[in-house]
Amino acid sequence: MVSKEVVLAAISAIPGPDGAPLGQSDAISGVSIRDGKAFVAISVAPEQAASLEPMRAAVEAAVKRVEGVQSALVTLTAESARAAGPAPAKAAGQGAVPGIPGVGQIIAVASGKGGVGKSTTACNLALGLAHLGLKVGVLDADLYGPSMPRLFGLKGRPQATADGAKLFPLERFGVKVMSIGFLVEDSAPIVWRGPMVMSALKQLLHDVAWGELDVLVVDMPPGTGDAQLTLAQTVPLAGAVIVSTPQDLALIDARRGVAMFQQVHVPLLGLIENMSYFLCPHCGERSDVFAHGGARQEAEHLGVPFLGETPLHMAIRETSDSGEPLVATAPDSPQAKPYIDIARQVAATLRSGVPQAKAAPKITIG
Repeated sequence: MVSKEVVLAAISAIPGPDGAPLGQSDAISGVSIRDGKAFVAISVAPEQAASLEPMRAAVEAAVKRVEGVQSALVTLTAESARAAGPAPAKAAGQGAVPGIPGVGQIIAVASGKGGVGKSTTACNLALGLAHLGLKVGVLDADLYGPSMPRLFGLKGRPQATADGAKLFPLERFGVKVMSIGFLVEDSAPIVWRGPMVMSALKQLLHDVAWGELDVLVVDMPPGTGDAQLTLAQTVPLAGAVIVSTPQDLALIDARRGVAMFQQVHVPLLGLIENMSYFLCPHCGERSDVFAHGGARQEAEHLGVPFLGETPLHMAIRETSDSGEPLVATAPDSPQAKPYIDIARQVAATLRSGVPQAKAAPKITIG
């Protein structure tokens, strides 16, 4: 079993942020090892992060050479980085960020708040795109609450490439999947500061051997924070899908999500109203549990495409919990049809080109 002491010894002679060997400095702010996966955090000044990338890479390479270590993740963190916040994302055409080799288009699936079924929607949307014949991958960017391992019924550890530089994603139902959930225990809390999250997200995007993909679907964490801005700054997003339930409280947060993507000049592929209605499995009567039509009205108000409604149904819940998602296992079912219809709209928009997002309106408080 790999110990913390062995990992520290392996990197102790590497020059740290101040030039002194890491073993003689206080720069190492955290080391943890779980099932052969080693995590190391190194504290640096925010303005040093870019110039210290060679040091980070050297530490990561040294940790990977430790006997018993299957893979390693080394992040650069800074106390002041979170307070300062990420740099503003560049507008389209202003110093465009590079893409991921082999990956055609990247789309984000996001929500303004948790509990609206975003991950289930992202999973079935990805499967819907694969059902249409596209080569699809899914990145689980919800680092604090990864759901894709459960939704896809995947277990195990990603294997490293021959040179150890990248990890192969796991695959099921013809979709490639990468998640931090493959690298930590189900019950293990991920207690990371904002800079660690941003660094891990960048590595999950670029240090994965995705191969040839038409579309990479990124399941974002809920809200409008570091991860969303990091993604917009790190890769060229073809567009974003916002998931909401119909009730006013969810729509308020969906509105924030739309405004956030508009502010960073990411095109909006559209809104989805999830859990739009409930059909009784016994009598077939429809009940609008969370009201109905709110997302459609909000999309019209904001000038954003409305992609469709998905139902609240036990089959969706059961197949999601069992790792046998509906679009993959019962694509002809009435519950799967809305997801495939939404995927068809998204694919058509990606083929024809997504209109650039308008800037969010300025809010003046006088």
